[in-house]
Amino acid sequence: MPFRSVLVACLAAPLLLTQPVIAKEKDGAAAKEPSVTQSAARARQKACGAEWRALSVADKAAKGPKWPQYYSKCVKRLKEQKA
Repeated sequence: MPFRSVLVACLAAPLLLTQPVIAKEKDGAAAKEPSVTQSAARARQKACGAEWRALSVADKAAKGPKWPQYYSKCVKRLKEQKA
């Protein structure tokens, strides 16, 4: 039995020690810049997050008890304000 455990450990070790390969740019360039749409979405996410953190527990219950519901309403409101 001990031999079997050692054998399994020896066979599994290379699988556990390998690190995931991270894709790099060919010429070492930086990551691609986000698009205008992605930047706007990120700004809305940050604004809604700041609003959510500023709400009290009672306000959160009134505006939507969970973050996803609040975030959905907040994004719609911010998009309407911009338009």
